[in-house]
Amino acid sequence: MIPTLSEALAERGFDTLTEVQQAVTAAELAEADLLVSAQTGSGKTVGFGLAIAPTLMGDEVRLGLPGAPLALIVAPTRELALQVQRELAWLYARAGARVVSCIGGMDAREERRALERGAHIVVGTPGRLRDHITRGSLDLSAIRAVVLDEADEMLDLGFREDLEFMLGEAPAERRTLMFSATVSPAIADLAKAYQRDAVRVTTLSRGTQHTDIAYQVVQVAAADSDHAIINLLRFHDAPTAIVFANTRAAVARLAARLANRGLPVVSLSGELSQDERSHALQALRDGRARVCVATDVAARGIDLPNLDLVIHADLPTNTEALLHRSGRTGRAGRKGISALIVPDRVTAKATRLLKWAKIEAEWTAAPSREEILALDETRLLADPVWEDAPSEAEAAFSARLLAEHGPEQIAAACLRLYRAGLSAPEELNAAPARTERAERAPFGPSAWFELSIGQNRRAEARWILPLLCRAGDLDKTQIGRIRILPETTLVEIAEPAAPGLIDRLGPAGILEEDITARQVEGTVEDMRPPRPAPGQGRPPRKEASAPRPPRKAPAPVSAAPRPVRAAAEAPKPVAAAPRPAAPPAAPARATDDAKPRKPRHAAPKGDGSRAATRGTGPKGAPTGDRAGSRSQHGPKRMDRPGPKAGRAKDDAAPSKPRNPTQKWDAARPKSDTRGPERAERKEETGSARTRPGASDTSKRMDRPATGARRTWKGKPKGGDTPPRRTR
Repeated sequence: MIPTLSEALAERGFDTLTEVQQAVTAAELAEADLLVSAQTGSGKTVGFGLAIAPTLMGDEVRLGLPGAPLALIVAPTRELALQVQRELAWLYARAGARVVSCIGGMDAREERRALERGAHIVVGTPGRLRDHITRGSLDLSAIRAVVLDEADEMLDLGFREDLEFMLGEAPAERRTLMFSATVSPAIADLAKAYQRDAVRVTTLSRGTQHTDIAYQVVQVAAADSDHAIINLLRFHDAPTAIVFANTRAAVARLAARLANRGLPVVSLSGELSQDERSHALQALRDGRARVCVATDVAARGIDLPNLDLVIHADLPTNTEALLHRSGRTGRAGRKGISALIVPDRVTAKATRLLKWAKIEAEWTAAPSREEILALDETRLLADPVWEDAPSEAEAAFSARLLAEHGPEQIAAACLRLYRAGLSAPEELNAAPARTERAERAPFGPSAWFELSIGQNRRAEARWILPLLCRAGDLDKTQIGRIRILPETTLVEIAEPAAPGLIDRLGPAGILEEDITARQVEGTVEDMRPPRPAPGQGRPPRKEASAPRPPRKAPAPVSAAPRPVRAAAEAPKPVAAAPRPAAPPAAPARATDDAKPRKPRHAAPKGDGSRAATRGTGPKGAPTGDRAGSRSQHGPKRMDRPGPKAGRAKDDAAPSKPRNPTQKWDAARPKSDTRGPERAERKEETGSARTRPGASDTSKRMDRPATGARRTWKGKPKGGDTPPRRTR
């Protein structure tokens, strides 16, 4: 080992190296690419710092002047990157190394200036490192070693593209070291693509758990999860504890809850700024805070001093998360406790999680209030302060206390003052007892019944069971096995309940509608179809009673082209429906007889066919035939002629009635053209006429003339017809 590094280790109190540190510093692996998997807290950071030292320094004792970086260390989170920077800074301090960090949330201009001044080792997160490489601030041309710390976590967070970019920009002759607690197939694929004959180094003991971590499963009632966390923190009284939650909202809620109970707590989640996260971690290291509530990603890889307790407020999503969470404690030979808070509804999930992780845990209950108060008294008596000799001022005050108060009163006040600085323990409900599932007694003696339904009618046990209980007046304990066959279903019924079922079914054996049941002899093994012997294959399918009719051939499609209408051949205009004759007009006044009434718009000169022959549309439809347009698309509310073309006058159309009372009858045909349903409804109700505009808005404004719309104000002259609506 290089002397300067050995001196740094001795200064830090390292007498011996850990197992993973010894494995990666072996002489035969000095120039090889490594894929290392080791337990959390086993000293991987110092391990890869020692592993890359021969590559960076060679035979030299100190590094040269800082310039282009020689090593690149990539970490998934900001906290882990800063932690790695601190570890490598003291490890390479005597070698004259300059370690620069590039992490998100920090001032990029300061980092750029630090890189311009030169560095030996650069530590950072994937996003910020790629940004500096893209902008030209970070030069990888002199890189000799690249280390990916917690590589599996970086892939889980979606940094694969960034990692591949950085590995592609680094020189091909570099060393690549990947460190991770678990090696997933994605890690193996990445190592195969970017490492050269990587040597797999593992210190994990297959099938055994971390010996320095004691796992506990704390069973609580559903409403006592937070109370159990408070009691656990009070009971263990760890110098530093961390509580894991799955979401940011849960972290904020738990941190507020613990702070309200008087516990010195900080939170750590992705929604905090980098300054807030740094202050939170510094408070834990200084002892100003003793509890940290964090999410999985935010606390990944962090190393807190004297962290003896890990509490899982929410169950981890997988075994890897469980191992990484628990790995925050039990580091560097220290003992720790990992406690899982398990409400009764997730007991089965916790059991499966521990089984898949191959962890043996102790199932226990949360500490009660009485246990915590008794432990407070024990800790008070065991406090070293009782062994210190009192000073003169303390002796004088003690004499004054004894003169004014009795010994019992002084002792009680001392206990109350001690507990006043602690959080009050919580009252807990009785936790559900964890009992092993009793084995079911063998069912029998029994009788078998055959139902007339099977797989061909989608029979299922989930509705056959309640059907039998309801129709046969049975209890579910009287029903045994249910075997669904292709055409029938076999049900096992307790022998004492069989006669009652037969009586309720009757002679016809009707269970419900078209489902019948009958008792059969024998067992279910006798009624099953025989299985084919090994090597014989499946039995031939039964032949159908009647041959299947042949499938009808599809109708032939005619290939003849559709006839196209000649462009010159214009369709005949559709004549307008003749308007009905107007009823006899009311007697006119004498003033009207002397002066005949003229139509508001005169018809254009000619034979009236000009509008029908003005031209054709894109599909041959006459564009000028307003009568045909009206008959095809329904009546229009207002038919006005164009600006130049007039409207042909129909000789058969009646003249405009003089009396407004008869205007509606003249404007609308007597035959109902609004559909058969409307006509039948009018015949049933016996209504001879409908108020204009009440139901069909398309016929509200039909008038024989096309002049400007007239608005009636007040009662019209010559009739009692109500006026139209004024727009």
